[in-house]
Amino acid sequence: MQIKDKTVLITGGAGFIGTSLAKKLVDDNKIILFDNLWRNALKNTELPNHPNLEFVKGDVVNFGEVRDILAQYRPQVILHMAAIAGIDTVIKSPTNTLRVNIIGTYNLLEALKENPGRVERFVDFSTSEVLGVRSFKSPETFATNLQPVGPARWVYAASKLTSEHLTHAYFKEFNLPAVIVRPFNIYGPGQVGEGAVHVFIKRALENLDLEIHGDGDQIRSWCYIDDMLKGVLLCLEKDQAQGQIFNIGNPRGTVTITSLAEKIVQLSGSKSKIVHVPKNYVDVELRIPNIEKAREVLDYQPEVDLNEGLLLTIDWYRKGIHS
Repeated sequence: MQIKDKTVLITGGAGFIGTSLAKKLVDDNKIILFDNLWRNALKNTELPNHPNLEFVKGDVVNFGEVRDILAQYRPQVILHMAAIAGIDTVIKSPTNTLRVNIIGTYNLLEALKENPGRVERFVDFSTSEVLGVRSFKSPETFATNLQPVGPARWVYAASKLTSEHLTHAYFKEFNLPAVIVRPFNIYGPGQVGEGAVHVFIKRALENLDLEIHGDGDQIRSWCYIDDMLKGVLLCLEKDQAQGQIFNIGNPRGTVTITSLAEKIVQLSGSKSKIVHVPKNYVDVELRIPNIEKAREVLDYQPEVDLNEGLLLTIDWYRKGIHS
């Protein structure tokens, strides 16, 4: 499918990834961003002035608003990334996390049943966390791993896994041309929220201490935003992507959290100290993506290595574009 002259609806479109996708698509398509502005990366861009972009303030948990926006704009492409995310936010309000991430997805899918055949591609943004606390290059066919009920930390993964099941069910039962994407630790210019790279860089540029929760031996693979966008666009373009789940990330960007902090201090020329503070929540200890399926089906290949991506991100923050 050629992504040109389409009407594209992005739920959660004012967020980091949504705004970045809009930049890629807005010159050749009509972009509708639907968001309640819980997080706002849109304000740091020129997108609000683009003639092909329209912002609609609303909430995916309101079925009437979701149904109305679909009826009014009749999008052919829908990128669903409206969600509650971020460890601190999830722990603070697990009930709202479940409400938004599950009911929001259900509302959107149910409203689409009223317009069969119109949608050419629906992409649901899930998370790598559905693979459990220790995921070492687990392919999409491996079992997902829900953690024990109790720690609020795990409701995010549970809600996203439910969203995956909902999306795949509507693909099977109602022929919705759906794709599920599992992002692995995305970072880059324009990021807002609670991501480690975002927090570390902002503090490093102010020469403030970088706080590591626990020993800092948690392992992550970091994927630069441009490589993430490449994977998403391939999911839109490739017919064989329909009905599939794809891990999108960069296994070559793998470091411990402590090593990440050290890199950011070095690359930014910061005088920040790295300090360890108690970790009062359970955490994912190991997360490295297996992207073989994305390589084979989508011809996906991440290109930006970690040092290059961090330097580009540091430069963006240094210019004071962030709020």
